[in-house]
Amino acid sequence: MAFKETVYIDAPVETVFAITTDFDHAPLIMENVVKTEKVTEGPMQVGTRVKEVRNIRGKEAETVLIVSEFIPNQKYTVKSESFGITVEYHYIFMAKESGTTVDFNGVLHSKGLKNALIKPLFEMILKKEDKDHLVRLKQYIEQQKD
Repeated sequence: MAFKETVYIDAPVETVFAITTDFDHAPLIMENVVKTEKVTEGPMQVGTRVKEVRNIRGKEAETVLIVSEFIPNQKYTVKSESFGITVEYHYIFMAKESGTTVDFNGVLHSKGLKNALIKPLFEMILKKEDKDHLVRLKQYIEQQKD
């Protein structure tokens, strides 16, 4: 398992879910994301593909994210696969009082002995890159209310 995080956002679950699942917001929320582009037609749903470009140590790295779970205002999961390592980001949204709690769980799966050996390095990199993305999401959404 890579890492878990929970945050409370002072905004309705519909707003939080809509912004979190709109990848146009990703460069504003995730520090290393340079740009995103939805490559499938239609609304966001299971099977939607999004091309994501990140700046990793001064170099651009491109990956395709696939929405593998999508229940509006409740949860969604995106995954990517590269060189035998699958990364899954799971989000669960819960309406609480006047806001929303978001639970995040980042998980890595590896295939083969070589990938099992480098998995801890990938986990460390992901934690460093995305450890505060829910805090940034919270700040972004709550600033929209002002």
